[in-house]
Amino acid sequence: MFNLNTFEAVNWNRPTSELADVFWKQQTKQYWLETEVPVSKDILKWKSFEHQDVYKKVLGGLTLLDTIQTNIGMNEISKHLDDLQEKAVLTLFGAMEAIHARSYSYIFTTLCSNQEIDEVFEWVKENKQLQFKAKKISEQYKSITDKESLWKAMFSSVLLESFLFYSGFFYPLYLAGQGLMKNSAEVISLILRDEALHGVSVGYFAQNIFKTFPEEKQTELKLWGYQFLLELYENEMKYTEEIYSDIGLAAEVKKYVRYNANKALANLGLDKMFDDEAIDPIVMNGIRTDSVTHDFFSQKGNSYTIAKVKAITDNTFKF
Repeated sequence: MFNLNTFEAVNWNRPTSELADVFWKQQTKQYWLETEVPVSKDILKWKSFEHQDVYKKVLGGLTLLDTIQTNIGMNEISKHLDDLQEKAVLTLFGAMEAIHARSYSYIFTTLCSNQEIDEVFEWVKENKQLQFKAKKISEQYKSITDKESLWKAMFSSVLLESFLFYSGFFYPLYLAGQGLMKNSAEVISLILRDEALHGVSVGYFAQNIFKTFPEEKQTELKLWGYQFLLELYENEMKYTEEIYSDIGLAAEVKKYVRYNANKALANLGLDKMFDDEAIDPIVMNGIRTDSVTHDFFSQKGNSYTIAKVKAITDNTFKF
């Protein structure tokens, strides 16, 4: 992979990766910090909010996944890429993942006591489904030795960014669609917008690697990928039941999870696994929310646009 015997400077004046510059510019255009969103405006509604436990667990699970993506995922994948521009893009993505993880803590700190926060993070360590998906994804990140294992790690990254986050994203979007906890949901919508970019970008880099394999190896990797996704999907169904069954949302969240599993596969250039289903219109309204709470975002935009799988241009990332 990266040659440590000869040190080369990254030269952005001579493109070596077709879309690395596009992805870099889009991420910097989207740059934000959690402190720019007035989450404190949610405090009054939070005090009377009936399902605080579900909300806290959702944020705790999201924090774990973004911590893995920050500390392991983007680092390990970028370390094994040959192209210096692609390595730089993933390093930038890793920095944004750290901002995402910190942003959940910002919501926690604003709404919850230290004791409540500590209890949630203990729950994260003890929850079998959360630990299962963290372990499965991390194993792929830590097993990179060649192009095949690099593709598997990138496949796993896209699943995390485009699929596994969304059982957690559902609830803040669902509440925002009803006008509840809208400022906290704005943080989620900004994170979601970044994850959409990361899923498309890493998926595109992975597709370029996939094209270099002979047809027999491609068939083998596709089979591995669908089996890996199915294993994670079955775990996600259990996690969804545990989190959402008591408030009657499990069935709707499962639809949303399947919808995003298909999106992850599309980002990787693969055929969908699940049939199309109607997604809860309240959640789709939460995704497309145009409301903003700070003029800062009127320049960058905070609405989520579902990525279309087609030729990628600058226009792809006009959210």
